[in-house]
Formats: sequence, C-alpha cells, structure tokens
Amino acid sequence: MDYKKFLYEQKKRDKQLKSKASKVIVKEIRFGPQTDEHDYAFKKKHAEKFLKDGAKLKAFVFFKGRSIIYKDQGEILLLKLAQDLEELGKVEQLPKLESKKMIMIMSPKKN
Repeated sequence: MDYKKFLYEQKKRDKQLKSKASKVIVKEIRFGPQTDEHDYAFKKKHAEKFLKDGAKLKAFVFFKGRSIIYKDQGEILLLKLAQDLEELGKVEQLPKLESKKMIMIMSPKKN
C-alpha cells in the first residue's frame, strides 16, 4: 500500500468519525442582580426551550459598577432558576463568581 492511499483512507475515516460526533451547543441567558419577576419568567421560558432542544444552558448574573454588593441576590436568582428547571436539566456547575459575572451551567437531562 502506498503512502498517499494510506493518507487518503485516514482522512476519509477521520471525516466520517467527525460527522458522527455530536456537537455541544451552549446557549446563554443574562440576568441582572435585581431582575424583576416578569423578566425572570420571560427568560426562564427561553431557558426551558433551550434545554428541551438539547442545548446546554449558561446562565449568568452580570454585576455592573457598584451592584457587586448584591452577590447574594445573584446567587439566589441562579439557584431559583436551577430549582425551577430541575425537571428539564441538571446543574453541571453551581453558581461561581468570576470577576463581574456569576456563572452557572446546566445540561439537559437525557430522555
């Protein structure tokens, strides 16, 4: 077997494996630390749709300026979201503060 044919077969095999691999889609939802109830419900509805479609959800609370003093409100908001969506997805990463963002990642439950 010559080397060119070997490379061709290898590329063909790699391409076939790559096409069968599942791609992970990550959707983001952004909250403020003092998000109102109606806005929360609206964004929660979008989060439900994302998880039903099989995408991972990255929910984060963005703290602008001096709003960083409301870290506890941001964490409560994300934990409330996780509790509301627990039948659709599971929490992959609990709320964690990274500079001015508190990030939580959820993945959809397998059917």
